[in-house]
Amino acid sequence: MEIKTELVKELRIKSSAGMMDCKKALVESKGDLVKAESLLREKGLAQASKKASRATKEGIIESYIHNGSKIGVLVEVNCETDFVARNQVFKSLVHDIALHIAAANPAYVTVDEVPADEVEKEKEIYKKQALNDGKPENIVEKIAEGRIKKYYEESVLLEQAFVKDPDKKIDELIKENIAKIGENIVIKRFCRFVLGEI
Repeated sequence: MEIKTELVKELRIKSSAGMMDCKKALVESKGDLVKAESLLREKGLAQASKKASRATKEGIIESYIHNGSKIGVLVEVNCETDFVARNQVFKSLVHDIALHIAAANPAYVTVDEVPADEVEKEKEIYKKQALNDGKPENIVEKIAEGRIKKYYEESVLLEQAFVKDPDKKIDELIKENIAKIGENIVIKRFCRFVLGEI
């Protein structure tokens, strides 16, 4: 099947993937731009999963001060090489993460960082709430699990909806950038300052 150069360029602009990858995806999808973009995302996310175990010893620390100088954020984001650490795409990603932290106020980077006793305490509160609302005991556990998931989405950075694109979680944003850049990326730590708070 003949794939027009304009279509390849359009897909490249939309996806940031390489020209050859765009052409292959368009051939595979028989020229369907939407399907080709979906194929590229799937392949990119699969590659991102493979890269997730690679060591990240480089990176940058980004600062972000919100308008009015009332909120400030420091975040460390790691990558594999200093070449990528100087890359504008990576720098832009780190800036967006710092901005997101200022706006969304997460407490942890990953679900694994949330102390088990805190999760249990929250779960017990949710169970009691469900029982107080008159829910049957046999579904109280499921309700509590659902609310714990919501708790993670509110307090864990990687589980939060990205403030610039609420249809995307921060974890998905990271994986998309791993696929785009070709290196593993890890949010190592952050600190959020609010004027007057300790």
